[in-house]
Amino acid sequence: MTNERWALGGDLNVARIGYGAMKLTGWPRGEAPAHDTALAILRRAVELGVNHIDTSNYYSRGGVAANELIRQALHPYPDDLVIVTKVGALVEGSDIALPAEGKNGLTPDGLRRGVEANLRSLGVDRLDVVNLRMGDLDRSQASLAASLETLLALREEGLIRHLGVSNVTAEELAQARAIAPIACVQNLYNVSRRDDDPIVDVCAEAGIAYVPYFPVGGFQPLTARHLEAVAARHGATVPQVALAWLLARSPNILLIPGTGSLAHLEENLAAGALKLTAEDLAELG
Repeated sequence: MTNERWALGGDLNVARIGYGAMKLTGWPRGEAPAHDTALAILRRAVELGVNHIDTSNYYSRGGVAANELIRQALHPYPDDLVIVTKVGALVEGSDIALPAEGKNGLTPDGLRRGVEANLRSLGVDRLDVVNLRMGDLDRSQASLAASLETLLALREEGLIRHLGVSNVTAEELAQARAIAPIACVQNLYNVSRRDDDPIVDVCAEAGIAYVPYFPVGGFQPLTARHLEAVAARHGATVPQVALAWLLARSPNILLIPGTGSLAHLEENLAAGALKLTAEDLAELG
């Protein structure tokens, strides 16, 4: 299977198809795989060439925490493994149930707590990439500039290598880039949800990785008829076509499909070898 590369942050050489760890915990809803299955998925992903894993300390539910699974499965980490995490209004896994006024992660203290919790749970001295996640609070309650300046200070302390942003508008991305070097943007985007087209292009021109979450629809799986037609022509699945479309959309797009199934993991990674034709791309629009 083919897995092209991208220099994340300019110096982290990652395969364009990575892995998102959220589904290993069933967070914020859903069924988590068995513990041994979760460990096997992480180890198999690395065996198949994945060296970009997306996680967060607040991916934790029912006593199952993504960071702890990653550490148990893969520590000591391979030299080329890049672990990307995120901090924001949510600090700990239980914060998802708190009212808005109780989510205090977007403060200097909350952001430091979030960074330190990720360092501790992953068992590392420095985080490869930390995404500042906006959008969990009303925009009027959160300051991107102040939050990013806090993370920039933590980077200066040596706790963070690169900074990214998540759930941001085009205006917020421009604001973020004026404050700090931005390695990646993580927003909602897939073949059926293309509102971020302009941001994808801005990132491509700037050498910034664009990392779509819910690349195959998330909690609303993609079922469009044209996807099914293209999949049938290639003997592929609809999710594989959706992933292949993203890879063809722009070379700066990095994928982090998550799954709690070994079979689906291999299916997702096989999408790297699926080359859509001009006819396919025209049909997908």
